[in-house]
Amino acid sequence: MKTIARIELQPGMELAEDIVNSNGDLIAAARTKVDSSIISRLARLDIMVVSIMEEIDYATTHFERVRLSNGFKKFVDSYQNLYPYFKSMMNALVENGTPIDTKALLEMYHVLTDDITFNRTLLDYLYNMVVDEDELTYTHCLNSALIAGAFANWLGMKEEEKNTLILCGYLYDIGKLKLPNDLLWKPGKLTDVEFARIKTHPILGYNIVKDHTNLNPAIFKSILMHHERCDGQGYPSRLKMEQIDQYARHISVIDAYEAMTSPRSYRPTLMPLQVIERFEASGMMQYDYTILHPIMTRIADSQIGMTVKLSDNSMWEIFLINQLHMSRPILRKDVAEDKIELLDLMERTDLQIVAIY
Repeated sequence: MKTIARIELQPGMELAEDIVNSNGDLIAAARTKVDSSIISRLARLDIMVVSIMEEIDYATTHFERVRLSNGFKKFVDSYQNLYPYFKSMMNALVENGTPIDTKALLEMYHVLTDDITFNRTLLDYLYNMVVDEDELTYTHCLNSALIAGAFANWLGMKEEEKNTLILCGYLYDIGKLKLPNDLLWKPGKLTDVEFARIKTHPILGYNIVKDHTNLNPAIFKSILMHHERCDGQGYPSRLKMEQIDQYARHISVIDAYEAMTSPRSYRPTLMPLQVIERFEASGMMQYDYTILHPIMTRIADSQIGMTVKLSDNSMWEIFLINQLHMSRPILRKDVAEDKIELLDLMERTDLQIVAIY
């Protein structure tokens, strides 16, 4: 809601709070639609200010409220203003070998994030961004850098380490700019030949930057190693755990998270607990657990208090996170004035969370 001067009232607006006179008598109730008679009465009673409903007040879900918030709108404006500059920097590097201005990249990060108080809020903003499919590779790189900063904060990284990880986030997938969009973002299953071509992007990226001595060696390693997996099943070199650079191990988690939380033409954006479920299903051996586990914990904890809809259409509130299976929390709902009901999704494997409110 917002407070406005009475003279700004227009018919059709909806009151957000009761209006009372100096004696406490009700003049107009909250949620009353304003008409000319109400405006005239308020004028006669010399009521100077009133509170009215805003669009965000009608939102029914958490992500609707995010999209309608002033913070999100400001973030989108800043993102759209900086994006062309970022894209031109990347194209200049790829096409002409123009050295990348790392200070400008870090400044871009700060312009986009310094006014955002909570890392969770930044992730919510990115989760709700609408991206043109022709721009997916560029936005994937930009978003990964922003996510890198949030994850670095959660992991307690020092400022220098955080800045290095952010720069890795900007540049680790630059090799994909050498590949066509219709291959990178193909909706259907890739053929063996197509996948083999996709797997060339770490080498393509390394070849773009290898002669740029101003870049931290961690960036080169992140470009080359971000698809290596701790169980040795990655590419291009099938490296294992300690053979993989520490920044590349961070970036592999960031890359997977960004891919799962960004919309694609062939699937909807995954909800936070669905992201955790994917990591639980296949990521514990593939990713560095000391990096992945605290990130998953932060994401899961951010969902406490959210209202969810289950596959049986029942509505519940996320109450507690099961540490052994974070994607299957304990839910609660009020069934009487002094009674609650709990539901442990670890015990009800037949039920799935289908929406978050």
